[in-house]
Amino acid sequence: MTKYVFITGGVVSSLGKGIAAASLAAILESRGLNVTMLKLDPYINVDPGTMSPFQHGEVFVTEDGAETDLDLGHYERFISTRMTKLNNFTTGRIYESVLKKERRGDYLGKTVQVIPHITNEIQDFIIKGVESSFNGKADIAIIEIGGTVGDIESLPFLEAVRQMSLLMGKHNSAFVHLTLVPSVFPAGELKTKPTQHSVQKLREIGIHPDLLLCRADRAIPEEERAKISMFSNVSMESVISVWNVDSIYKIPLMLHEQGVDSIICDVLALKPNVADLSIWRKLISTIENLEHNITLGLVGKYVDFTESYKSLIEAIAHAGIHTNSKIKIMYIDSEDLEHNGVGVLDNLDAILIPGGFGKRGIEGKILAARYARENNIPFLGICLGMQVAVIEYARNIANLLGANSTEFDKNTHYPVVALVEEWVNGEGSIEIRNSLSDLGGTMRKGSQHISIKPNTIAFNVYGSDAYERHRHRYEVNNYYIEILEKNGLIFSGETIKEKLPEIIELPSHCWFVGVQFHPEFNSNPRDGHPLFISFINAAIRMKNIEK
Repeated sequence: MTKYVFITGGVVSSLGKGIAAASLAAILESRGLNVTMLKLDPYINVDPGTMSPFQHGEVFVTEDGAETDLDLGHYERFISTRMTKLNNFTTGRIYESVLKKERRGDYLGKTVQVIPHITNEIQDFIIKGVESSFNGKADIAIIEIGGTVGDIESLPFLEAVRQMSLLMGKHNSAFVHLTLVPSVFPAGELKTKPTQHSVQKLREIGIHPDLLLCRADRAIPEEERAKISMFSNVSMESVISVWNVDSIYKIPLMLHEQGVDSIICDVLALKPNVADLSIWRKLISTIENLEHNITLGLVGKYVDFTESYKSLIEAIAHAGIHTNSKIKIMYIDSEDLEHNGVGVLDNLDAILIPGGFGKRGIEGKILAARYARENNIPFLGICLGMQVAVIEYARNIANLLGANSTEFDKNTHYPVVALVEEWVNGEGSIEIRNSLSDLGGTMRKGSQHISIKPNTIAFNVYGSDAYERHRHRYEVNNYYIEILEKNGLIFSGETIKEKLPEIIELPSHCWFVGVQFHPEFNSNPRDGHPLFISFINAAIRMKNIEK
């Protein structure tokens, strides 16, 4: 029988519940347990696919094409279990499902209410998600509940898991509560009262935490931990100090050294293997002794909110670990390039243009792609980054003046990037994509099979084929491939089924690659990702040549 760990948050949002949950999962997995994870989001959007990156941060895409909360990216980076569309759901999905049942008459004319109908639906979704992993035989399911205790939006979720815990009986569930212990200036004194109030609010709902994770800017002294223990009715050994660190990959060791995995296993009456955290110790040792220094320019339009590029930032860090490089990321607003010129790109060791949607800042990204091409700077374009590289090459090398994407200019004479109006999805049904289609339901998403040409950078990275995840609506237009190739651009990868362009590169350049997919979603600190590793190695190589 699967045992459950429910993780809640208090005091303020954005404390790092997802990283805390993933770190706990990592140390439980290190003890030989099969661990799966779910994220429950209280907002009414059906999924985060149409939400602004400035509000919600990155949209993480699973192998089966689900657009999910960015915390699922943390889950996949910390544990071996792959996430699916069943590992994340929202209030919107719950209500959508309940209303469909009501319209069908499934409730036999009863008045549909939050309790029991919404809470029962939440429980059914949780069980479905848990049973989708390990053929329904996961040892532990970690359930992260979004939002903050006290928010009206999260109350149905908290009530649902309270009921689940009661029904499962003793030793089958545990509650972990993450709170903030703020430091008050000018004295710099740590204050425990917000945590006390947060636990009190949780207990009013009927949930008693078995373990508290207390975020602070430093290790919390014993005296403050004792006070939290006394007023929260949680044993002192279960009041865990979680302080700020320079790498999130230090957190599993931090939690293990305070006995968190042993406490959870005791609550759940589990006696697993001794933890083997050698891989995390080796990782931290590498991070603290990096040899090379690389400055990478990330040219985007969401750079004021770096959570928009969370998986990408982590993938770059992973590549640094596996190339022995400390990578400094310079966040460059592509709109600034349009207004102020490309001087800010001088002295960069590498340039990366990430994905994105909409016209704003596009000409700045095109300028950055041209700068990288003309100055022989290692370049990686991801999704939209590949598309702007194609636009730039079409305009300035293939002499297709005014070439553009129909996303930005519907009347362009050379639509080198455009919509594919009919797309056969992985289940064999036809999906119509045009300018009037719903934004959230008409994208090419999830893992797809890619064929790769020999004697290319892509072949050196992947071999003859690859599986990578996608999230986009517009495609490089096959009609212009011939003229672009005649002018020196190589299309080194394409989808096996539909023959859509997936990878471009320039053989005359030190390392210039664009990919239509999102390789960052397949990167983790243990292995890195071969494309990012190749990219950073090229930057190191060019820097050494310059010396």
